[in-house]
This record gives sequence, structure tokens and C-alpha cells, in this order.
Amino acid sequence: MTTVKQDTRFLLLFKMKLEDGTVVESNFDDEPIEFQIGDGSLTSGMEDALIGKSSGDEVSVTLSPDMAFGMPDENNIHRLPVGDFPDDMQPEINQVIAFDGPDESEIMGTIINIDNDEVEVDFSHPLAGRNIIFAARITEIL
Repeated sequence: MTTVKQDTRFLLLFKMKLEDGTVVESNFDDEPIEFQIGDGSLTSGMEDALIGKSSGDEVSVTLSPDMAFGMPDENNIHRLPVGDFPDDMQPEINQVIAFDGPDESEIMGTIINIDNDEVEVDFSHPLAGRNIIFAARITEIL
């Protein structure tokens, strides 16, 4: 029987939620998504949970920040003038916003403080520092 190992491509149904039960992302009500071990699309903890599994197998693990999205990095916190935000958008603490990044990419930032005319934005991954409950079912190994 074929199992998941390095470079294996497979179709996956998955759910990520916080410890309080808040669902961050899930495709259990949609079509499976194709992933490949080692291509960087899954965290190391997610990959470790899937290694050795076969088509039809299910996993459910709680991942610490170091196995999920890492810890926030104080070097990723930047102060931006309120005037840099669109007039029709009132910045709010804990709001996650897509900003224009290098090479026409988007980078997600979380507003962590608003002080007079400046907004502090943390560009660490929005789930950095959080334990993540990862549940998945491998639907097919390609």
C-alpha cells in the first residue's frame, strides 16, 4: 500500500482551528486540495502528521507554534501612518489586512495597536504564536 513520504503528492481534506474551537480554514465541505510533501505549502508539523499515512487515513493533532506557523517576530512590526489606509477603511485592533508586498504579491498584516495618527502592524503570520489543531483526511495519493 502506498504511503505518504517525501515528495509524495496527494489530495487532502483538512481543517485548522484554534484551541477555542474557532475554525481558521477548512475544505471538508469542498473538493480535496492537492499538496506535496516538501514543497512548503504545509507546515513541518502538518507534514509530520501525514508522513506514513495511506489513502483514507485521518489525522488530528495539536501543533505547537514551532510546528505550525512559528512565533511572532518583533522585527516584523511596523508603524504606518493612518493616512496610508483607504478613507473608507477604519483600522481596528486584531484586524488582518492584505498589504501590497514586493513583486506584486500580497502580505498579510495584523493591526496590533492604534496610537493617534499611527497604526502598528505585525507582518508575522497571522497564526504565529498560536497552537493549531490540524485535522485531515487523505483522499487519494497521486
